[in-house]
Amino acid sequence: MKMNREFKVLVADDEADVTELVSYHLKANGYRVEAVNDPNLVLERARQMLPDVVILDVMMPDLSGVQICRLFRADRGLRDVPVIFLTARAEEGDRVAGLEAGADDYVCKPFSPRELMLRVQGFLRRQGKVPGASTRRWEAGAIVVDADVHEVTVAGKPVELTATEFRLLGLLVERKGRVQSREQLLASVWNYDEEMETRTVDTHIRRIREKLGAEANAIETVRGVGYRVVDPG
Repeated sequence: MKMNREFKVLVADDEADVTELVSYHLKANGYRVEAVNDPNLVLERARQMLPDVVILDVMMPDLSGVQICRLFRADRGLRDVPVIFLTARAEEGDRVAGLEAGADDYVCKPFSPRELMLRVQGFLRRQGKVPGASTRRWEAGAIVVDADVHEVTVAGKPVELTATEFRLLGLLVERKGRVQSREQLLASVWNYDEEMETRTVDTHIRRIREKLGAEANAIETVRGVGYRVVDPG
């Protein structure tokens, strides 16, 4: 199903043939696309474009994708933009490092254009940007997760989360009271089915708790299993 052209995707890779291939498939699916081959221009273009999704190569000269992703997460206007790493580095350690730097997904070269399109569409659907998406609003005590407006509030005050933190908290609050294993969370939030380091889940949970402040105890650790959200008592 083709998407509305209002959805913008920024593609950054120092190899022109890669950006041309990705751009071709994105445009064929109805996206507005801007390609950048110079890593030094990515942040500037992103600030001008305000993309809905960024596809970012990891191995680039001068500035790596990991460095650029960290700049995104430090930028108030870009911190919530989903970032998909596109790279030839498939080792588990590299993937974990990328995810911990703030990336939301990791696609390895050679890649399937169809899979990449589905990943992009998935991010838009989770953000409530796809027409026809159902209303999604969940609560746990003073915590409210509203996926339609992509907002989390605690006692009525907005809490700034990255796109991955938002999906992780949203999933836990949606499934309130049910224990979610680290493996389940990796599969649901990061789209990974194979076994990988689960410490990236713990890292994101720690950051979310810090941002929830007094409501941090809503996220319970189930020793040896994973996490669950409960109504704070």
